[in-house]
Amino acid sequence: MWSRRIVLGAGVVMLALLVMRDAAPPRPARSEPVAVGPAAPRPPIVSRKVWRADEGLVRERATYTGPVSAAFLHHTGHLNTYDCADAPRMLRAMQKDHIESEGWDDIGYNFVVDRCGTIYEGRAGGVGRPVRGAHTKGFNTDSIGIAALGSFGPGTTVPPALEAGIVKVAAWKLGPEADPRGTVRLVSTNDESKYKEGEAAVLHVISGHRDSFRTNCPGDVLYERLPVIRESVARLRKP
Repeated sequence: MWSRRIVLGAGVVMLALLVMRDAAPPRPARSEPVAVGPAAPRPPIVSRKVWRADEGLVRERATYTGPVSAAFLHHTGHLNTYDCADAPRMLRAMQKDHIESEGWDDIGYNFVVDRCGTIYEGRAGGVGRPVRGAHTKGFNTDSIGIAALGSFGPGTTVPPALEAGIVKVAAWKLGPEADPRGTVRLVSTNDESKYKEGEAAVLHVISGHRDSFRTNCPGDVLYERLPVIRESVARLRKP
C-alpha cells in the first residue's frame, strides 16, 4: 500500500505540473528605445557668441516644440552687395530690429545663411534643439525658419554657396521622418496667415514664406529654386 507521505508527495507534484501548464509563457524583455540621430551631418554653424548677439535684448527664454517637420525659407531684404565679413554686424542690427520694432522676443529666424555660404545661429536656445521661432505666422510650431541674407527678387541670382548652406542646414535639422520632397500637414495657430486659426494646411516640407503668408518672401528667384533645393536636401540625407 502507498504510504500517506508518498500519496501527499505525488499530489504536490501533480499540482505543480498543472500550474506550470496553465501559466502564461514568460514575456520577452523589452528592448531599450533607440535614439534616432539626425539624417544628415551637422554643418559648421557660427554661434551667437561669435557673431556677438546682444543677449541683454532677449525678452524671454527659448520655447521648444516637437521634432522639426517643416522648413520655411525667407530672405532678409538686405542689399546683395554686402561683404560677408559684415554679416555679424548685419545680424546684430536685425536682432535689434526684430525685438524693438517687431516686438519679438529675439531674432525671428532659427538660422541665417550669407552669400558666402556661412550658416549663423539665429534665435537662442541651442542649434541642436527644436527652438520655436518667430519666422512664419501661424506655423512656427514644429518648424524652422532659414533666412537667406539678401534680396532675391527679379533680376537677382542666388549664389551657389548660399544655396548650399541652406541645403546643409535644412538636411540636418529636419526630423528623420520628414521627406524633403514631400508635404506635411500643419495646423495654423492664428488668423494672421493665409489660414485661419485651427485650419489645417498641407504644405511642402520645404516651403517658401509666401506659401503660408501673404508676402513676396523669399523673392521670386529664390522661390523658383525650391524644387532644386528639395532634391539637394533629399540627396544629402540618409536613405
